[in-house]
Amino acid sequence: MRVALVDPLAYTPPYDHALATALAAEGHAVTLLTSRFPHGDSPTPEHYDREELFAPVSTRLFRRAPARLALKAAEYPPSVMRLLRRIERLDPDVVHVQWLPRPEHDLRWLRRVADERPVVFTAHDVVPRRPQALRVWPDVLETAERVVVHSHRAVEQLVELGLGRERIARIAHPVFEGEELPPPEGRTLLFFGLIRDYKGLDVLLEALPQIRDARLVVAGDPLDPVEPVDLDGRVEWRLGFRPQHEVRELMKQAAAVVLPYRRLDSSGVLATAIGYRRPVVVTDVGSLGELVREFQAGEVVPPGDAEALAKAATRLLQPKRLASAYEGAQRAAGELTWVKSGGAHDRLYREVRR
Repeated sequence: MRVALVDPLAYTPPYDHALATALAAEGHAVTLLTSRFPHGDSPTPEHYDREELFAPVSTRLFRRAPARLALKAAEYPPSVMRLLRRIERLDPDVVHVQWLPRPEHDLRWLRRVADERPVVFTAHDVVPRRPQALRVWPDVLETAERVVVHSHRAVEQLVELGLGRERIARIAHPVFEGEELPPPEGRTLLFFGLIRDYKGLDVLLEALPQIRDARLVVAGDPLDPVEPVDLDGRVEWRLGFRPQHEVRELMKQAAAVVLPYRRLDSSGVLATAIGYRRPVVVTDVGSLGELVREFQAGEVVPPGDAEALAKAATRLLQPKRLASAYEGAQRAAGELTWVKSGGAHDRLYREVRR
């Protein structure tokens, strides 16, 4: 089949790349329609095509440039027209949309595409939080023939919104396979990835003094303001986008990766940590707690609770518990593969193909 994957503003290049590669391995002709990734290099396509159609100018500006948001808004209409023309020329059997940056505007072009060919939509954010997006969300979900989510919790959330259970496909978020590393040891915790307020770094910093002899490495690009603190030399800050070649060393040094998120539905950081077989401490939001409990790959705590986070990290850093969670991460990595995800998407596309 011919498959068009659509991630207009390149929100998740590693996920897009891995899915496109897995679909190509299933024998599909895949084209990824996206934009330039503004935070670093995108993965090199393997057996699929990648075209940057959206926001060609604003994605090349420094993200804090004053004109960037205004320019991005001005680029939106012509970007949509390029997308529609390209889909028409590609004539795909299925259009699989990964993200809608502004659902209140994107619904119009999504409906135009759905009038001509089947649309699959992955709800990486199961329920949007902006009021403008939330108002049109039921219409977005109804426009797609199938909606993909990553957790059982997400399935129930969409059912509560009125979407028929038969229209929802749960396909677990696969891991991003990393190079083989020695088993974890020591007492170094890692907070990794883009730094946003909702990711709860402040909660982790509050918890750290309660975790005996632990040190913390914070590695990532701050999209929201962050004030580095020292905490008696126990925190190492590596601010800025971390290229892939640095990720291995970060994971090698880490005994465990901490995701103290206040909200999120699925996490590429978790998929990366498990891919490197690193135990994790996660909050019980979205699919995070579900995955960690299923494979016993670490600890799960309530969001926003620094004391619970400190106790969980203390438990996990005990050598026997760390070794057990490492085995759980190995099980998860063996089960949550892109080969299985590619097969599941292949079956889904065949169901909706007209």
